[in-house]
Amino acid sequence: MPEGRPVNVPDDGLTTRQRRQRPLVVVHTGDGKGKSTAAFGLALRGWNQGWRIGVFQFVKSAKWRVGEQTVLERLGRLHEETGEGGPVEWHKMGSGWSWARKRGDAEDHAAAAAEGWAEIKRRLAEETHDLLVLDEFTYPMAWGWVDAEDVVRTLAARPGHQHVVITGRGADPRLVAAADLVTDMTKVRHPMDAGQKGQRGIEW
Repeated sequence: MPEGRPVNVPDDGLTTRQRRQRPLVVVHTGDGKGKSTAAFGLALRGWNQGWRIGVFQFVKSAKWRVGEQTVLERLGRLHEETGEGGPVEWHKMGSGWSWARKRGDAEDHAAAAAEGWAEIKRRLAEETHDLLVLDEFTYPMAWGWVDAEDVVRTLAARPGHQHVVITGRGADPRLVAAADLVTDMTKVRHPMDAGQKGQRGIEW
C-alpha cells in the first residue's frame, strides 16, 4: 500500500469514501507480545475522534489492572467534564477469569463467558459503541465457552458503523477468514525466555 493507496480497487459499486468508511472487524493474534497493547492504541485513536469506546476483557483477572485501563477511564472522565473525545466504558467480564482459575470451576467460567458475549451482542444490536475491544476473546471461543460461528454471524450482521477488535492467541480460522484486518504477531524474542519476569510500564 504505497503512500496509503490500495493496490487493488474492487469493482463493488462503492465510492472511495464509502469504501474507506466501512466498519472493520480487526483480529490481533499470534504468540508475540503486543496484541492487547495495539488494540488499546486503537481505542486511544478512536477516543480522539470522539468515538464511543467499549473495552471488554475476557480472561485477565478482575483484580488485574493494566495501565491502559487507568488512562482510558481518565479520558472517559475528561469527556464527561469537558466534552473532549468520546465516552469510555471498561468491563471485566467475570471475576476469576484468570489463568490461575482461583475462583469458580469450568462451568462457572463457561456461564460467565456466555453471559458476557450475550451482553456484547445486545450492545452491538443497540449500537452502543463505535469501537469495541474484545480483549483475550479468542480463548472463550477456543475453549468452547462461546460459539465461534455465532460470533462470526453476529459480527457480519451488526448494524450501523461499529468497529470491533478481537485479541488473543490461536484465533479461530472462521474468525480470521471473516475479519477485515488480521495481524499475526510472531514472537522472535522475549525477556521471559531469559528468565526475566514482567515489569512495570512494559507488561502493565
